[in-house]
Amino acid sequence: MPQVNHGCERVLINANLITLDPQRDGAYGVMERAALLIADGRIAAIRSMDEWPATTLNTDGIEVVDLAGQWISPGFVDCHTHLVFAGNRAAEFEQRLLGVPYETIARQGGGILSTVRATRQAEVEELVAAARPRLLALMREGVTTIEIKSGYGLTLEDEIKLLRAARQLTADMPVNVSLTLLAAHAIPPEFQGKADDYVDMICQTLIPLVSEEKLADAVDVFCEGIAFSPAQCERVFQAAQTHGLAIKGHTEQLSLLGGTELVARYQGWSADHVEYLDEAGVAAMAEAGTVSVLLPGAFYFLREKTLPPIELLRKYRVPMAVATDFNPGTSPLASIRLMMNMACTLFRLTPEESLRGVTQHAATALGRSGQLGMLREGMQADLLVWNIRHPAELAYEFGVSQPTLRFWKGRLSEHEPDSKSI
Repeated sequence: MPQVNHGCERVLINANLITLDPQRDGAYGVMERAALLIADGRIAAIRSMDEWPATTLNTDGIEVVDLAGQWISPGFVDCHTHLVFAGNRAAEFEQRLLGVPYETIARQGGGILSTVRATRQAEVEELVAAARPRLLALMREGVTTIEIKSGYGLTLEDEIKLLRAARQLTADMPVNVSLTLLAAHAIPPEFQGKADDYVDMICQTLIPLVSEEKLADAVDVFCEGIAFSPAQCERVFQAAQTHGLAIKGHTEQLSLLGGTELVARYQGWSADHVEYLDEAGVAAMAEAGTVSVLLPGAFYFLREKTLPPIELLRKYRVPMAVATDFNPGTSPLASIRLMMNMACTLFRLTPEESLRGVTQHAATALGRSGQLGMLREGMQADLLVWNIRHPAELAYEFGVSQPTLRFWKGRLSEHEPDSKSI
C-alpha cells in the first residue's frame, strides 16, 4: 500500500478511474492511467498520465502518491437507512422461522412497536452507542455519505431525540450525513384509531419545529395500507413543502396505492421500495426527475416475490439507486456491497447499474448530485481506492476486499474507522 500523509492536498498518479461521469464514453466512465489532483477537499483536476506532469497542474507542495494501477471509485452513498434505534428483533426473526405469523407476534407486542418502546426508553447517548457499530461497518466497506431516518419514536420528543442522536453519531466521523424525518412511519399506540390526529401533530407541530431547528433535510412517509393513506401523506408533503424540507417516500412496497405518483407530484427526491410500481408511476417519476431507490435487503429478508419494474425504469430512464435500508425488522444488513450483489442477483441489475446505484444515483436521491457520486473536477473528493482488476468485482463479491485507501473531503481516513485518527 502506498504511504500517504493525512494532509488534504495531493495527487494520485498511475490510477485507473471509475468516474461514472455520463460525459465520458464507455462502461463505468473508465479512464485508465490517470492522475487525480485533490485540493481544498475537492477534485481539482483529472489528467491522463501521458500529460503528467503537466504545466497546467501546479503541484508545488503537493504530495504525489503512486497507486501503481489500482482503481479509484467515488465514495459510496447509502441513501436509505434507519440506523438509529434501540433493541433488536432477533427473537421475532426466530419466531417467524418457527412458523409464528407476524400478526400473532404483533398482537404479543412485537413488530415495529417493540422497537418504538425500546427506543423511547433509551437516552441519546445509548442510541449513539448502539448505532456506532452499524455505521462503522458501512464505512469499512466504503460508505462516505449516509442518510439516517427517524421513525422509531413517534412522539414529538422522541422523534427529535432520534434526529439529535443521528447528528451526534456522525459529528466526529468522516462521513457526510443527510437526516430525514420519518414520523409518518407507523401509527403510535396513543393514536390508534386516530391517525388523522397524529398527522395533525406531525404537520402542525413537529415539521415546523424540525425546520426551524434545522434538524432534518427531508421528510419521508410510509404510504401503505398498514400505515398512512395517500391523502394523509399528501398533508405531510404539503407541510414539508411549506417549511422548506425535501420530500421522500416509502411507496408501493406491499401494494399499489399511487404513493409514487404523489411523491413525483411534489418533486420528491426519491420513491423507495417500489416493488408494486406501475407504468403510470414510472412515467411520473421520469417527468419529475424522482429517483427510484431499490432496497434488495428488505426484499430478501421478507422473502418477497414481486420484483420492482426494472425494465420500465430502464425504458423511462428513471435513475435507480441502491441502499441497505438498514433497520431492525426487515433489513438488519449493514453491507452496501451485499446490496450491490443482491441488486444484481435478485433484481437483475448489471454490475455497472448497481455501482451507479450506490454512487451517482444515490447522491441524486439525497439532493447532492452536483457534489457527490462521480469523479469529476469540482466534485467533493470522497474517494475509494481498490486493488481490483475490473469494476464489476465491486458487485461480484462482498466480505472479502475492502478499500485500500479511503478519502473523505480529500483527507485520508483510516481503513478501520475505530482508530483514534477519526
